[in-house]
Amino acid sequence: MPDVMSSSRLVGVGVGPGDPELVTVKGVNALRAADVVVVPVMDSGERGRAEATVLHYVGAEKVVRVVFALNERSDRGRREAAWDAAGARVAELLRAHGTVAFATIGDPNVYSTFTYLAQTIGELLPGVVVETVPGITAMQDLAARSGAVLTEGTEPLTLVPVTAGAEVLKEALSGPGTVVAYKFGRQAGEVVAALRETGRVEDAVWGSALGLAEESIRPAAELDGAPLPYLSTLIAPPRRDGGRGGKL
Repeated sequence: MPDVMSSSRLVGVGVGPGDPELVTVKGVNALRAADVVVVPVMDSGERGRAEATVLHYVGAEKVVRVVFALNERSDRGRREAAWDAAGARVAELLRAHGTVAFATIGDPNVYSTFTYLAQTIGELLPGVVVETVPGITAMQDLAARSGAVLTEGTEPLTLVPVTAGAEVLKEALSGPGTVVAYKFGRQAGEVVAALRETGRVEDAVWGSALGLAEESIRPAAELDGAPLPYLSTLIAPPRRDGGRGGKL
């Protein structure tokens, strides 16, 4: 492997859930310091949330759109082919530039496409240094905007992608502590049913498009089971009856 690759860097930058003000100073610096900034787009081509956020801080001439099958869940072969093609494109950019940033909504180490890209690049260009810059997550933003407290005292915190199945969510809701659910728009009805069945619906809160013009935040009890946006977030706190410090 040429020595030039050992000095090349791929930096996964978490740009938060959508509100440009929630990109960290370190994240902004990483985006501006990179030679190019890659943003993931679906094969349908519309501007994604990561791209919209990035364009608040760097010029469009520096942004490279790379297609990922972000909405592909049923066809594994098509998804793998899209990852391979995206990895090949980013590898091409790394051969030509010293530092390539990849912008991802939320955090690059929490259910992010960056994980798959980093693995692919590690195989294609073993000498490339891979780094990540953490980002604000949707659950943190929803907690701040809704007033929900994620954890107190010794409470655990469980994060569940509902793409794993409603039963996984129901099992988590039956346990202790706060449960956060991601990626459940199409299964909204099953999520509401699980909340009611486990007695968690009363204090739960739902949010989508946080910090954007179309932001929606509602008590989960108001949801009627109709489909919701894919990037929906749910916070279901446990019942807290002990007063201040009761969970210590």
